[in-house]
Amino acid sequence: MTRKPTGPGTSPPLPSPKERRRLREARHLTEEQVATAVGVTPATVRAWETGRTSPRGRRRAAYAKVIGSAGPPTPPKATATKAETATATATGTEKRAEAKTAEEEAGAGAPNPAPVPVPVPVPETETVPETVPDTVSDPAPAPAPVAPPAPAGLTAAEAFDALYTHTAPGLVRQTYVLTGRRNLARESVERAFQLAWHRWPEVARDRDPAGWVRAAAYEYAMSPWNRVRRAHRRPDALPEEPGRRALLHALLEMPASYRRTLLLHDGVGLGLAETAAETEASTPATAGRLVNARATVAERLPELARCSSPAGQSVVLRERLGALALAERVPAPSSAPVVRTGGERRAQRWTRATVCFGVLLAGATAFTLNTAPTHYEQPIAPAARVAGVPPLAGPEKLTAQDLKLQKALRGELAHGPERLVPQIP
Repeated sequence: MTRKPTGPGTSPPLPSPKERRRLREARHLTEEQVATAVGVTPATVRAWETGRTSPRGRRRAAYAKVIGSAGPPTPPKATATKAETATATATGTEKRAEAKTAEEEAGAGAPNPAPVPVPVPVPETETVPETVPDTVSDPAPAPAPVAPPAPAGLTAAEAFDALYTHTAPGLVRQTYVLTGRRNLARESVERAFQLAWHRWPEVARDRDPAGWVRAAAYEYAMSPWNRVRRAHRRPDALPEEPGRRALLHALLEMPASYRRTLLLHDGVGLGLAETAAETEASTPATAGRLVNARATVAERLPELARCSSPAGQSVVLRERLGALALAERVPAPSSAPVVRTGGERRAQRWTRATVCFGVLLAGATAFTLNTAPTHYEQPIAPAARVAGVPPLAGPEKLTAQDLKLQKALRGELAHGPERLVPQIP
């Protein structure tokens, strides 16, 4: 579907994202009602209110009209006086000021959620409703469990402990459903929290700290290096109950990306856009993975095959995955202080190893520079045997002519001084 570009001059102005949400709540409208009126999904409305994206074209005008930011309404009569217009404007301003004051007073009594912020879903693009297959639905899933806001004044360790205590046990069960390995699930969650403690300033400012840790735990659990390790080479024994056994077996048979998509969307309860963002895939690709994963599970679960609508399949899978995660016995994660100290010790060991390796590399470089030759020396050729040369021998036997010449030289003296006469033996 081709969309006509809309110039900036024809688009109605929109307020800030926080003001959009305040205007919607002032009109007592839910995200689902605004999404139905504009023609988008609730995830897109949440994305507009968080500032991730902004509406464009006809949706921008419809959204501005629904939340009441398109400007003051035109008076029904052209003879309206300026005094009436000023009175209406002042009344609207007073109502907005009262609503804002009530909101500030309500927020002043609430605890400060700074250490553990509330998660904000990933926005959905404008072209998603046109490209996503019709067989996948996103029926406003229930949000994933979020850690309760911690009161202000907590230290970093206390905020980390609160997040760990609230999310670690459930995350271990989720990771077990993802991998089918109990010890690997516990190890993945603890390593993810150690990484979170190492990067705590970044995690504390994140919109969804629990989602950050969940993504890190899933990445560690699905790493191909675990197949090489003897302890995690094979999955644990399947559950004895036939229904849970069939479900877990179906999950472990499908590819890891399909398994993760199904667990996040139908198990955890994330939307299609949020699932695509966490798995680092496009929304159409995530929708295709979800359809294929549901079809694979439906082959082993008759009750899922009997559901005709995708929304019904999502509800059934959410119940079955939740029952599977809660029914199985998984090892309890270590305490928060143990995880924090373990992460610090691991970081110290890696730091020391890095420093030692750097020192060793510098020493080897210095030794090489001091012992290496400064000029070229031609190498000595190796010895080789020479062939074709006659062997060494003694004097040959004198012939008759040689003996006659020798006798003549001894009998006749040469002219000249006696000192010059050769002494022939």
